[in-house]
Amino acid sequence: MGIIWEHTLGVFLLVTIFLGGGAAWLSGRAIALTWRPVWQVGAYMVLLAGVVRFLYYALFGGTLLSLHYYVVNLVILLAIAGLGFRFTRVGQMVTQYSWMYERAGPLSWKKRPGASQAVGTGQP
Repeated sequence: MGIIWEHTLGVFLLVTIFLGGGAAWLSGRAIALTWRPVWQVGAYMVLLAGVVRFLYYALFGGTLLSLHYYVVNLVILLAIAGLGFRFTRVGQMVTQYSWMYERAGPLSWKKRPGASQAVGTGQP
């Protein structure tokens, strides 16, 4: 038994990273695509972490009600969902507002040189 995984590393990678992480990435992406606020990522990951704990319990005989492993799963899923959200939001911002923003990396955008903050807002 490790501090991060309850069974073997392979089971941890399969359930938490592959299955849970894939669902977390897609959830973060869906939240960003619908222009919802980032705090909703946390709300959905609280639920998804419970699902991941149930998968450990149902498929591998793990502990269902383990606060320690629930928190570990939650932190990992929050990180993956946050990355999915941010990566998608950057794509949205540089596509939707291409006249104002440009990509500054995979997880950030910056104001284009010469772009005025007031352009398109109806303010001087």
